[in-house]
Amino acid sequence: MRHYCMSQQVWAAQALESFDAVVQATEGFRSRAGQRLMAEQVARTFSSATLGKVDEEGGEAAPTRSIAVIQAGTGVGKSLAYCAPAIALALSRGTRVLISTATVALQEQLVNKDLPALAALMPQPFKFALAKGRGRYVCKLKLDRLAGTGEAEEEADDDLFAEEEAAARAKRPRHETEARIQFYSTMAQTLSKGAWDGDRDSLDTPPEPEVWSPVAAEGASCTGKHCPAFSQCTYYDKRKELVGAQVIVANHDLLLSSLGARVLPELDNCLLVLDEAHHLPATALDQFACSMDLSRITWIERLASRGLRIGALLEVEEIADIPKHSAQLRQTLQDLARIVMDVYGAQLKSQPSAWGPARVRVPRGELPEQLIAPLGLLAASAEGFLDALRAISKALRAEMRDKPDEAKRLSTLYAQIGMLAPRLEELHATAQLLLQDAPEGAVPAAKWFTLEVDGDFIVVKAHASPILPGTTLRNHLWSAVRGAVLTSATLTSCGHFDFFLREAGLHGDEATTTLEVPSPFNYAAQGTLIAAETRADPKNAAQFTTEMVDALLHDIARVEYGALVLFTSREQMRQAVDALPTAMRSVVLVQNALPRTQLLRRHRERVENGEPSVIFGMQSFGEGLDLPGRLCESVFITKLPFAPPDDPVGEARAEWLRAVGRDPFSELVVPATAIRLAQWVGRAIRTEEDQAHVYCYDKRLVRTSYGQRLLKGLPPFALEQRAPL
Repeated sequence: MRHYCMSQQVWAAQALESFDAVVQATEGFRSRAGQRLMAEQVARTFSSATLGKVDEEGGEAAPTRSIAVIQAGTGVGKSLAYCAPAIALALSRGTRVLISTATVALQEQLVNKDLPALAALMPQPFKFALAKGRGRYVCKLKLDRLAGTGEAEEEADDDLFAEEEAAARAKRPRHETEARIQFYSTMAQTLSKGAWDGDRDSLDTPPEPEVWSPVAAEGASCTGKHCPAFSQCTYYDKRKELVGAQVIVANHDLLLSSLGARVLPELDNCLLVLDEAHHLPATALDQFACSMDLSRITWIERLASRGLRIGALLEVEEIADIPKHSAQLRQTLQDLARIVMDVYGAQLKSQPSAWGPARVRVPRGELPEQLIAPLGLLAASAEGFLDALRAISKALRAEMRDKPDEAKRLSTLYAQIGMLAPRLEELHATAQLLLQDAPEGAVPAAKWFTLEVDGDFIVVKAHASPILPGTTLRNHLWSAVRGAVLTSATLTSCGHFDFFLREAGLHGDEATTTLEVPSPFNYAAQGTLIAAETRADPKNAAQFTTEMVDALLHDIARVEYGALVLFTSREQMRQAVDALPTAMRSVVLVQNALPRTQLLRRHRERVENGEPSVIFGMQSFGEGLDLPGRLCESVFITKLPFAPPDDPVGEARAEWLRAVGRDPFSELVVPATAIRLAQWVGRAIRTEEDQAHVYCYDKRLVRTSYGQRLLKGLPPFALEQRAPL
């Protein structure tokens, strides 16, 4: 044990030496006390985690878990602060670093800029690679079929594609179908010539999801090394790069969706960095939610037909019950759709269709009695059907091993099952979560039903989701992790880590330590927060927006260079655009009027030419946008970015909190708003030379007790209060 402690100290010291050496070798780089403080914490955390298998029965001590939650203010240089020590430690310990981000922009920055620069400076060489989900890559087998260069196997091409895609193809005008075939043909030729690497994101114009989906490489229909196109498979070529890399960059979606799937390094034997960690809780809820379509069910018959035909070819005994399971599933789904409409139809039909699918949530997660028995029958039938499909898949894989010369035919059969099997799995998972009955005092799942019109179809769907991301992450992620660093510029809320720790499943975890590294910027000298009040109450949307727009137009008329205006709703932004005087219309760039990259390029060009340029944007422009210096000398926040819990999961959670005597506004809404507001305000000061003003037109920021809590989470700007104009 003493020897291991000595190793920890040596590893940590060596990691810091590597960090210091990189800083000293970086031309024009200034040492930052906060950055080194963060690097020290990263080194301590990763050196003390026990990695790999531990034989507890053989007398070895239980593995040590070590997790650090680090808020690093803007300008700290956090990517270097975690990359340099983590990579040095990984090389010393013979393991790998897995970096997970929330946005493509940060992934690209790491892979194209930060890691190449670091590799050139560190004494020990290392390789790095970008990990993407399988669906980002093309399946050559599917592409060849759609491009007309592959041979159809036994069934029509439509048989390989989703029901909705087949229906859409049937309705599509002939010229559109021909254009699609030409598009796929061009894509196939470009791939075969080596002019394209098969990655959707590297196409000049990435195709729309409905065009890409039919040719995407999906796990359920993939036969891996048994596929006749395996030697030319883009996805597996990229996987080979991962095998040889000491540093792998992924995203939170892939991290959570591939748990236990061996796509990424095993979490008990690698060093995990979660950058942009404030997104992790929301990603977890999205990842573990599920839904099923109660209306469009003809795919079940198609899947049963394929299962019976392919199972008979392979003499699989388990297929005998497929007709029974298939018939039961179809009947039960029809029964469920009818019962849902009997119980909730009036509520669903009364909602305006312009706002998206009509929705009704099940209070307290307690399903009506008449839904319980059909859902139980559905879950049992789906499980029996899945067992039969697993037996067929097992037999197909065995046949591929024994008959490699028939790989193409067998791969097509496997794909015919695999294209539809995930629907059955989702149906089974949704039924199970809907049936989950929370004991008294326990946290219920969110359960809801939706209705929408899709062409000639009236579509009824059932949905279910966990409501506490922390519990989900604790059970699925942290139980497997040994060493991790979670970082972001916004992890504290109203000045405390408690909200994030609860949301991330780390509250009360003895292995977790927190560190707040302040920004090196002198906010009090560099920026001013102007609380520009209105007479109207912000809760009175119509009056407030009218008055706010008048004040906003008065203020942006004085913008000399670059500015960013952040809105909380599309309607609010539309009213501001409509109110723009003619002379100002040429100055304003509106989100979605141009592709994001073009809009930002035009903004930069205007500012560089000495012209004023004002960007109107919403939430996605309030985070991750880096506009230093004159590119953003003013940030205008039209209203506090409250996100009331009005989605089904948020509603269910608020309902549960109220039921146990807690206040959802104080516990959920205010802390979440604090993080979002800190992100928005963070667009203002990006370098130590910046000077900027932040305007907020919502008087609740300075007039309410929760507003004072929000202020505590913001940089210490000089505060000015302005009376209504």
